[in-house]
Amino acid sequence: MLVDALFAGKPKAFGPRQSPSSIIKRPFEQLHIEIDGAIEDEQGNKKLHGGPEMALHQFSQESYVVLQNEFTAIAEKLAIGSIGENISAPLMNDRNVFIGDTYRIGSVIIQVNSPRAPCVKINQRYGFQNIDLFIGEQGITGWYFRVIETGIMNVGDEIKLEYRLQNTKSIAEIMRLVREKGSPSSEKLDAAKINGLAAEWRRKLTKST
Repeated sequence: MLVDALFAGKPKAFGPRQSPSSIIKRPFEQLHIEIDGAIEDEQGNKKLHGGPEMALHQFSQESYVVLQNEFTAIAEKLAIGSIGENISAPLMNDRNVFIGDTYRIGSVIIQVNSPRAPCVKINQRYGFQNIDLFIGEQGITGWYFRVIETGIMNVGDEIKLEYRLQNTKSIAEIMRLVREKGSPSSEKLDAAKINGLAAEWRRKLTKST
């Protein structure tokens, strides 16, 4: 697997409240990765986005096709890079990327730690309602990485899986479990114990609904 594209952006006034957001990003050939993410990237609301547990985001190229087929009226807007991801690559998706997966890209080592919780800014980005709800229902949120080793990644770099846990779950499976109603099941409680899962998602899995 190779990196197809890299994206980063700076906060700009966005949405009906004109609050700062970096969901609109532009392509880069190279990103310099620190513990909190790419130097070239910056979050508009640092209480809700960014930081070590949301350092980098990847969204599946296949998921764009799903969105284009569902939201045909805005299909042309649903282009790779438009949902705010930092990394784009073929073959990787929410079904075959697992919590704890550790990848090397260039000189950087990163670890998958959680899905991305879809929010209303996605609807605002495309000027269309309920895209965030559809993304959650379909389990095509994309995923966040934490940074294990800082460095530089480039378009065209190999994405090499360095390590995968034996007892883990995919991003889509985590989303399915979080969306299940009722008291935490044994499957939810087991998922909450996966090494490397972000603390926020442990709480979501163990919270009664």
